[in-house]
Amino acid sequence: MTQGFDLTLLMLITTLFVPFTGVLTAITPYLMRRGEVFAVTVPASAQQDPFVKRLKRRYAAAVLLATAVFTIAGAACTLAGNGAGVMVVLIGGELVLLVGGYALMLRYRSLTRAYKREQGWVAAAQEAVAVVGEQPVPRAISLKWNLLYVPVILVTAAIGIAAYPHMPDLIPLHADFDGTVNRWEPKGPGVVAFPVIVQLFLVACFAFSHWIILRSKKWSEPGAPATSALAYGLFARAQSVFLLVSGVLVATCVGLAFELSALGAITLGQAAVVVLVATLPLVAGSLVISAVYGQAGSRVFKRMQATDELLVDDDRYWKLGVFYCNPDDASLFLPERFGVGWTVNWARPAAWAIMAGSVLASAAFVAALALFA
Repeated sequence: MTQGFDLTLLMLITTLFVPFTGVLTAITPYLMRRGEVFAVTVPASAQQDPFVKRLKRRYAAAVLLATAVFTIAGAACTLAGNGAGVMVVLIGGELVLLVGGYALMLRYRSLTRAYKREQGWVAAAQEAVAVVGEQPVPRAISLKWNLLYVPVILVTAAIGIAAYPHMPDLIPLHADFDGTVNRWEPKGPGVVAFPVIVQLFLVACFAFSHWIILRSKKWSEPGAPATSALAYGLFARAQSVFLLVSGVLVATCVGLAFELSALGAITLGQAAVVVLVATLPLVAGSLVISAVYGQAGSRVFKRMQATDELLVDDDRYWKLGVFYCNPDDASLFLPERFGVGWTVNWARPAAWAIMAGSVLASAAFVAALALFA
């Protein structure tokens, strides 16, 4: 009875990831800065243009329809107790929403660019601004806050060492979706090292994302430099705090879930439920922060006066709407053009070095897991 309940709960939580992704994708056009529509630079007043508003509605409707279909399919599989079906819905739904949403964005980007030419929206001069004031602009919290991960890792290692003598000779490492264990490993030093390695990798990812926020080019709109800089600062601070809290929560739950399952105190299915429950605030929180702040803080000051002038136009630097390539820009990181978050300047050699380093780090993580598992 307990295993059946765990399975149902696991499938239900897994199914929830699809609507979270779908809703965030659907509202993305409404979260962008006021001078951007489908990764195209436009005057701020264009946000009220009937054609632009119609494109946004159509995009949102198409994505929400796909989200509804996959969510219903996932719910049906959950009610039928079909774990394999839930995984198919999850993977298929995420792919359709992310890849399909991007393809649809490119289609509407093309229509927006054509409409822009038709309306004659051209920047007469490229304006840049600097914000100077007596009051400091809010910014992301310091990287020093990532030291909070240290006690989490140390406690996980301490629990593993203390519990090691009480663990069974065979440790369950993998189970089917229905909770049946299909892989066991003899007890060894890897039992203690395994969760710590996973935590170290997660911490590295969260800390690196935090560093990107601090190093990113700050958004400041020529038409409202002070207020847009303040909005971006609030957005960056909120994202960095949320990233830290989520990272500590996920790292803690991953470590404890593994240790408890190794002891036999909980099953692998229950451990999976613990980890998924810990990641739900990460997904839901991303949706909430995106809706409240908008990309780069665009929704914080949504009542800023709109203008018919196009003060800056950098469309030529955004390839396929999302890849920024500007060799004249010294910035390595900057806010995304379509989506909530940050991206890199692919014209900088350091961007490719970071990408290569990320691939190598991921490969080293997989190799470490294989070695200690």
